[in-house]
Amino acid sequence: MINFPAGARIWLVAGITDMRCSFNGLAAKVQNTLRDGLLFIFRGRRGDMTKVLWADRDGLCLFFKRLERGRFVWPVTHDGKVHLTPAQLSMLLEGINWRHPQRTERPSLRI
Repeated sequence: MINFPAGARIWLVAGITDMRCSFNGLAAKVQNTLRDGLLFIFRGRRGDMTKVLWADRDGLCLFFKRLERGRFVWPVTHDGKVHLTPAQLSMLLEGINWRHPQRTERPSLRI
């Protein structure tokens, strides 16, 4: 896993993105807000692919992930973007429902 710098702002871009877009296509979508330390996450139509565009001080980085099984959990929103925490980003990239994470095992009380 790549460690992003502390204080990096993570934005999930709501809706569907054409996964054929590269640096220039994705950067054009977020051009007005593209600054150092920002991450933007995009999802494809089928929901099994995602791209992360990371603006650092030297330029842009583009990461791509495809799930072999399952789909990425994606919100429906009217303003077009959702702020995520680093923990939510980790869950999203693992295919976990980051909006309502649940324990798989209930802790039992020991007396």
